[in-house]
Amino acid sequence: MYIKVRVQTGAKKEVCTPLGDNTFAIAVKEKAKQNLANRRVLAIIAAEYQTTPQAVHIVSGHHSPSKMLKLRS
Repeated sequence: MYIKVRVQTGAKKEVCTPLGDNTFAIAVKEKAKQNLANRRVLAIIAAEYQTTPQAVHIVSGHHSPSKMLKLRS
């Protein structure tokens, strides 16, 4: 399953807002340095779909606020 995500880093409060089917807007406290924000996004999506962070990986958008994630079965 593919999931579209729009990420805002450095937010005061973490928020995960569903925008539609498999589309989310996520605000994370971590800065976009040393892959910290990406790891937190994977953890949030994993919690949303009740799986482990290892089951979610970034397909595209490693350095972009718009990301495409893939959820492994």
